[in-house]
Amino acid sequence: MGHKELPNRDQLRDYNYAVAGHPFFHDSAGTMCVADGELFIKPCTQSEIDFYQSANRRHPEFANLMPLFMGSLMLSDPAAEGIDEAVAGVISEVGDIKTTKEQIVASVAAQIANAPVELQPADDVTWIPTKGRKIKTDKAVVLENATYGFKQANILDVKLGVRLWADDAPVEKKRRFDKLSSETTHGNLGFRIAGMRVFRGSDDASELDEEGYKIYDKDYGRLSVNDSNVVDEFRKFVFNETAGIDRELGKAVCAAFVRDLGRVQEVMARHESRMYSTSLLFVFEGDGEALRAAIEENNALADSANGKSSLDRTTKRIDSGIGLDDEDDDDFDELEASLPQIYTLKLIDFAHAQWAPGQGPDENILTGVRSLERIFDEMAQ
Repeated sequence: MGHKELPNRDQLRDYNYAVAGHPFFHDSAGTMCVADGELFIKPCTQSEIDFYQSANRRHPEFANLMPLFMGSLMLSDPAAEGIDEAVAGVISEVGDIKTTKEQIVASVAAQIANAPVELQPADDVTWIPTKGRKIKTDKAVVLENATYGFKQANILDVKLGVRLWADDAPVEKKRRFDKLSSETTHGNLGFRIAGMRVFRGSDDASELDEEGYKIYDKDYGRLSVNDSNVVDEFRKFVFNETAGIDRELGKAVCAAFVRDLGRVQEVMARHESRMYSTSLLFVFEGDGEALRAAIEENNALADSANGKSSLDRTTKRIDSGIGLDDEDDDDFDELEASLPQIYTLKLIDFAHAQWAPGQGPDENILTGVRSLERIFDEMAQ
């Protein structure tokens, strides 16, 4: 999964470009990205910013499961439908806007250092379903774009949990979310497919968008996926011969996700937290030819760095970490940065997340992670 550190100047090379007022595009959730860029700008509440800050400051192992946190921003007009110059800058602890790279690095470091130990509960307000509308806020979290560097990224968003509401949720929200859980795979498996994007995921061109992707929206996981067909539905994300992802290659992808899902379990078992409506984001190279080429290059560079001959380069060796000494962190980080993207797995969405000292691991979320590991392990066989 790589190592998480405070953003350095190289990591921030596109950051100043963003805060200077570069146009962003929005996805259906209101998220803004620099097109094909490394930044991921997500409108959010202060509590989500707090969770990112405290994770990076006090729980670095847990933060390693999350997208790289680059800081927080203030939006110029969060209610606007189209925001061209949305990002004003990094907001410091005293409210100043920081725009130079040096100021950004210093401000991010200060915010993480001063992150609160305990998060304050949200104000009790009457719950009104958003129905997919953008969040109304003047704040945003800046993250590394998990889909950056892929030729054709296949993306799967899996919402975690049997219970989907936080303790301070209004009664009506609890009732609706409990109904959603009981009617979907949340109830027994602890997760639901919230959305999926698969490159050339159909032989029927009419089912593909203008970029060649088949899109599975939020209703797919609610209405089409159930306990009995869930494994077959996950296969649609990975095994796709139309895009050149054959059985051998797909099994290798699944095995890689199994390994990382195991890592997620290990880390979460060592941390006491409570998260609701958090997701796991699965991303891998959806173009079979590009995926094979990336695997070959990863394996060749890994062998070279380790002083080994380039033998047994099979698709089962899907990531550059295999065969490298974990003690050579600096060499590994430098090598990893030069490698083409193959896959990534990240824990995302922390609007309803907080640390829970003394309460033990988050079994509600872990139920879903364990179910996902079993499914991907079955597909890897």
